Amino acid sequence: MQGLFITATDTGAGKTHCASLIASELRSAGHRVGCYKPVCSGGEVAADGRLRWEDIQILSDAIDHRFPIERICPQTFAAPLAPPAAARHENRNVDPSLLRTGAQWWSDRVDFLCVEGVGGLLCPLTETETVADLAGDLGFPLLIVCPLILGTINHTLLTIEVAEARNLSIAGLVLNHIRPVTDEVSESTIAEIVSRTTVPILATMPFNERDRLRPMQGDERISWVKHFGPQK
Repeated sequence: MQGLFITATDTGAGKTHCASLIASELRSAGHRVGCYKPVCSGGEVAADGRLRWEDIQILSDAIDHRFPIERICPQTFAAPLAPPAAARHENRNVDPSLLRTGAQWWSDRVDFLCVEGVGGLLCPLTETETVADLAGDLGFPLLIVCPLILGTINHTLLTIEVAEARNLSIAGLVLNHIRPVTDEVSESTIAEIVSRTTVPILATMPFNERDRLRPMQGDERISWVKHFGPQK
């Protein structure tokens, strides 16, 4: 099984949306694709009174609801906190073994797995581990989603530095226009990132085109398959 580990510079950068777009494109092209979010916190009460996690629903939509919700995300917590803190609110713990076996479940069911992390690479995942630890164990290349806002240059370069220090493979970056910015700001930010790292910017997510990823090289579509790596 091949996969991408979709991480970001911070919470709210657009990981879920990016993962769903990639999964949808692959599914539309006839590939067997799955989505996996190892743990999710911050549930909302739905109309029927039950807790609902929007990120999980979006990922399920992207793969046409072909797999059980509990396989897309086997560990959920209600409080909008980092997973180990959210778990403590319920007198529970994040199960580190399930984080990994939950990904392995997909291995004979799909060809490509989009794994969406939590927050950024150093976000706490268990009482002793961060997202980067899990990414290293799963072995998939990273796709880093970077919101195009003030501070993105610094946060992007810091994320790349952490990944490289841990010998994590990086497939590339996606710049997400989470709000409107001028062309000057956009072009300046992209130019600074390009000049300071060899990690490629694969695509942007335009603010007014939320249904697609726009390739940086002018191609109609990105061949995401070539960026997927084999699981360890």
